[in-house]
Amino acid sequence: MASAAYRVIVVTGASAGLGAALAHEYAAPDVVLGLIGRDRARLAACARRCRARGAQVLTGALDVRDAHAMNAWLTGFDAAHPIDLLIANAGVASTVASSSDWEDLVRTGTVVDTNFYGALHAVLPVAERMRERGRGHIALVSSLAALRGMAISPAYCASKAALKAYGDSVRPLLARAGVKLTVVLPGFVQTAMSDVFPGDKPFIWSSQKAARYIRRKLSARRSEIAFPAGLSLGMRFLALLPHALADVILQRLSLMPREARE
Repeated sequence: MASAAYRVIVVTGASAGLGAALAHEYAAPDVVLGLIGRDRARLAACARRCRARGAQVLTGALDVRDAHAMNAWLTGFDAAHPIDLLIANAGVASTVASSSDWEDLVRTGTVVDTNFYGALHAVLPVAERMRERGRGHIALVSSLAALRGMAISPAYCASKAALKAYGDSVRPLLARAGVKLTVVLPGFVQTAMSDVFPGDKPFIWSSQKAARYIRRKLSARRSEIAFPAGLSLGMRFLALLPHALADVILQRLSLMPREARE
């Protein structure tokens, strides 16, 4: 598989976690980075680290749920620096603490609006311009949680499954216009988001290791990037089992909400 080099890269959710690690991984002389994040202070700190590695950095302190603001910033950035690679990474998590807890409409809406619609707010304006140019690469950061729903995080699993389904659906349509699309399915990555996850976190990777792996596989233009291999295989196998058996296994792995205590 031929490798690809990217000179202009946009990363959403770049103020912390995997997004910040990806920005740092791609930062180099002759690279232009567009970094989007909600936290101005952390975004500025990430930009400073990337500039120290020689990259030209432009930042957008934006909430990916704001479609108008995202469209305006991305369109302006792309007009000045045609984007080679967009990594739609921004996301939030929600977990159900116990059997007495429940993700209501507000909690569910926040997760879906950020993880699914927020990704589309980045992808759609950029995809239009990439299609016109006949080139470009889009990476959607979903999750291994997209492969099988888990009671400990219903809204998160649903939002990531929707993102994977969307990516799989539009991949051949974009390919006709010369645009590559990759769906990224990470397992547990050591971030502030994973730190508050109440269940077991098997095969957890550092954000730096995950960023290096994603960069290498994107350069090879993979259509799907899933890691770590053991957890990926396990989640795919779990999806094939009868639901009752899969639920028992998830319970044993602490991936079910604990029973509420009187």
